[in-house]
Amino acid sequence: MAMQMLYQHELGGTSLAQIFSAFDLESYLAETEASPARGAASRAERLKRAEKSFDYARQLVAGTIENRVEIDDLIRQHAENWRLERMPTIDRNILRLAIYEMLHESNVPKVVIVDEAIELAKKFGSENSGRFVNGLLDGVLQSERPGMAVPSGTA
Repeated sequence: MAMQMLYQHELGGTSLAQIFSAFDLESYLAETEASPARGAASRAERLKRAEKSFDYARQLVAGTIENRVEIDDLIRQHAENWRLERMPTIDRNILRLAIYEMLHESNVPKVVIVDEAIELAKKFGSENSGRFVNGLLDGVLQSERPGMAVPSGTA
């Protein structure tokens, strides 16, 4: 959800308020139900979980946009031979989202954030997106920023 919202915000210039109010949770739920084995939860239970996920996605998107200057600076520092503006939009927004989570969502393990970002990149990006996102996020994790260090080789 958060990726869809960030992508729409960047490409369409749509305000966050418009994106949040127009997000069709029923359609999103229908799309995810089409994927393999979602368990035996009732539709009402799945909708309740989707609403909770939507609230969290809104928080992530708002935080990512609010902290974008700091996040983009970090990406630039770790993107060897890549200008931020030349990165594919999907990759750039996956990186932004993951870095926001690393910096501001201390209840989520950094390794989980990196793994999720790689999976998003593989699913929605190009053939090389997973490796690119992994390499850049590993660089961010290995940097000297307080609270960012994790054991080597985890990303």
